[in-house]
Amino acid sequence: MKKNGILFRVASGLLAAALTLSLTACGGSSSNSDASAAADSGATHLRLIYSPSLCAAPMYIAIENGYFEDEGLDIEQVTVDAAHVSEAIGANQVDVGMGLIGKMLQPLENGLPIKFTTGIHTGCTKLLVPGDSDIKSIADLKGKKIGVPGLADAATVVSKRSLSAAGIGVTDQNMEVEFSVYSRNDLAQALQNGAVDAIALGDPAASIAEEQYGLTALIDTATDPEYKDEYCCAAFATSKLAEENPKAAAAFTRAVQKASQWVQENPDETAKIITEKEYVSGDADFCAQILKTYNYKPSVQGGYDALKQNAEELTQIGVLKEGTDATKFADNAYIFFDDVPDAPESDASTDTATKSTNASSVSFQPAAAAEAEDDCCSGKVVRPAKAADAKA
Repeated sequence: MKKNGILFRVASGLLAAALTLSLTACGGSSSNSDASAAADSGATHLRLIYSPSLCAAPMYIAIENGYFEDEGLDIEQVTVDAAHVSEAIGANQVDVGMGLIGKMLQPLENGLPIKFTTGIHTGCTKLLVPGDSDIKSIADLKGKKIGVPGLADAATVVSKRSLSAAGIGVTDQNMEVEFSVYSRNDLAQALQNGAVDAIALGDPAASIAEEQYGLTALIDTATDPEYKDEYCCAAFATSKLAEENPKAAAAFTRAVQKASQWVQENPDETAKIITEKEYVSGDADFCAQILKTYNYKPSVQGGYDALKQNAEELTQIGVLKEGTDATKFADNAYIFFDDVPDAPESDASTDTATKSTNASSVSFQPAAAAEAEDDCCSGKVVRPAKAADAKA
């Protein structure tokens, strides 16, 4: 497995052409060399988006357990700042990856050239209030201020969906709450200081804040009936790959499905592997605790259904263009392969010790990427101290 340390650090408004030039200068020869090596071995070379994300555990397990290799794929990890995934795709610097469905719908509407291929997992987003807050339900948020990591963040999208369902206006023409943007790391403090009435964000920051400050979840997509069976994250291939090499896109999907099922059955071992190999940094036990709250049973149909559901609701609340046909939208943004099952069979007998030791020996130190903020499960995952302990 080839692992590339190319890092996208793109200032706002930087043109895709400039991005392409800078990446070529930094690492073009390495990528060409990796591709040539893959061709010589008979494997298909694919460039996989890497951001330090706990949600992306199946991608790392597919590498460490050899599932990509089993499918005849040579994977090069391209480190991409999570805020600039769309630019990386547009600049043709990556081939495959995973992402939050809710956040990617508007870019898809604007021409983002990807095709989702399978749902990966559920859960990972929460809307939180102080434990002693008078706000006891979504309906109580009318007229309140909600802190979010970004106006297009996946947690903001989920919040808008729930607010709208509760009869609270969230459109530009009728906005009955105020969304205030804060750094992801500052949201819990803003809530504690009373600057906002609630905060919406993804794990692990959400779970850390909930435990450390004694917060109450008004929305928890891992357990709420409205969301617990909805896939939040899905694997994708670029449209170019899907059209020019559908066999490789299908092979990538099968490997990710197998790895996702393995994560579902082995959360503790997963957390140990991905922290020891430094795909994410932090406390393995706490990572395992968070992984166990999600459903990593992959599903092709489940991913499609989630995409369609999001398209319907985001059209209703004005995130997508008025009159968007959700079925056509989902059909255009999704691809089904004849040789990809809806979900893999359980394989609890996998020899984890043997598989993990057969992983690539190439050293990978993604320290620079760890500073990037993702929408879901990114960065350093540490077991939080209680707020009272932290003050002491």
